[in-house]
Amino acid sequence: MAETLLLSGLLAFIITFLVTPKAISFFKKINLTAPDAHKKNKPLVARGLGVPVFIGIFSSISAIIFIQTFILKSSGVTIPLLAGLLTLTIITASGFIDDLMTIKDKADYKENENGFRLKQWLKPLLVLPAVIPLMVIAAGVSTINIPFIGVVNFGIFYPLVLVPIAIFGAANMVNLLEGLNGTATGMGIIYSGMLGLYAAVHGRYIAAVFAFSTFGALLAAWHFHKTPAKIHAGDSLTYLLGAILAIIAILGNLEKAALIASIPFFIEFALKLRGKLKKDTIGYVLPNGNIKSRYNKIYSIPHIWMIGGEFKEKTIVYLLMLLELIFCFLIWLV
Repeated sequence: MAETLLLSGLLAFIITFLVTPKAISFFKKINLTAPDAHKKNKPLVARGLGVPVFIGIFSSISAIIFIQTFILKSSGVTIPLLAGLLTLTIITASGFIDDLMTIKDKADYKENENGFRLKQWLKPLLVLPAVIPLMVIAAGVSTINIPFIGVVNFGIFYPLVLVPIAIFGAANMVNLLEGLNGTATGMGIIYSGMLGLYAAVHGRYIAAVFAFSTFGALLAAWHFHKTPAKIHAGDSLTYLLGAILAIIAILGNLEKAALIASIPFFIEFALKLRGKLKKDTIGYVLPNGNIKSRYNKIYSIPHIWMIGGEFKEKTIVYLLMLLELIFCFLIWLV
């Protein structure tokens, strides 16, 4: 199993690293760009990192399916791998459609500082089909050990209700904590790597394949996404990463571990609710290059370090990664 997992990560890394520069060039040609808000001159940067990351993950998992089917002659994991891959495909496409709206000019889109975006009520409809593949194969184990409650068997309620809620919620959750160069890829490297290791140790092969493929792809993407970013994450990447968390939890029966790794995103959601979902993470760039929050209160986790204007963008992202690492270590203790 170890060799297969290492291969999945390596393939995803190589393919993502090779594809991303071509994606950046193409997105610039079609004007799929957005301003880099935390740079003094706000240069236009390509948007849609989820596409090359997805290509890396898709190619890696497809190779694993090929090996399982034609070399190892073991097709037992093929259906859940394909179902998870189909969910990931649909949800990444949904995010990329929203990314593409930044260059569209139609009556059904509202204009904001980045261009034209889908109306909020349309976004859930785009994500909704992604829940179907894992629902129809009754993915996951309906028995869950809930902290302070104990073991609960949700029966048919699990695939028909909890699975859609998990995918839909996770896809939108990661999107909340974005706005700084490298945040999505940096934090994603931490939780995909740690969840992958945890899944491998506990023999959850399918979850480990998705986690290590994502880990490898994000390691490659980090080179292009870290400050100064050559490409923005876009909804295509944040939706993808949220879906990955849900897929790992469902196919690996690792709900508790995934929830613990997701605590920073739950905190972010609570802080955004405090601002009635109207306050964002974006701040001001000071003359010395430090980032200062536009608010006097904390409405996002990065605001903790932005209020005083004492840190640069890169440092804030590293602090977010450290925070994610702390919660990921708790996976092993709880």
